[in-house]
Amino acid sequence: MPPANSLPEVELYTDGGCSGNPGPGGWAFILRHPATGKEMESSGGERETTNNRMELTAVVRGLEVLKKPSQVKLMTDSVYVGKGLSEWMPKWKANGWRRREGTSWKEVKNEDLWRRLDELIREHKLTYIRVAGHSGHPENDRCDVLAVAAYQQFLGRK
Repeated sequence: MPPANSLPEVELYTDGGCSGNPGPGGWAFILRHPATGKEMESSGGERETTNNRMELTAVVRGLEVLKKPSQVKLMTDSVYVGKGLSEWMPKWKANGWRRREGTSWKEVKNEDLWRRLDELIREHKLTYIRVAGHSGHPENDRCDVLAVAAYQQFLGRK
């Protein structure tokens, strides 16, 4: 990877949520390139999922859009994503993608998404910034609206 100061800078805003947990879920991201002002947003949903899966999916989908290594400012209200990136993932990897629960080893929840995120962050210089959810942060609020709209298509359907 080139030196961080030579990488293009992008801002990635993400959110995910569910109606019930588990239940119908949605994810969304806004990707912005401040130097050019270009911006894109995307969202999607699943019939039966969890809030944490949707939070992770939003980050993964946003990073997958990037065509070249970048300096990414990840802004999310997900403590789960933040702790996973900074605290848990290094331990999981060192322990063969397992986590300790009491005296036994358990599988890592959402391991498929964590592994994909691990691949993606090797391509980019990622900085995690936690934003408070539902606090008037325009991009976070927009992602929330998109994520809710994405799962509403599944409500009332079986």
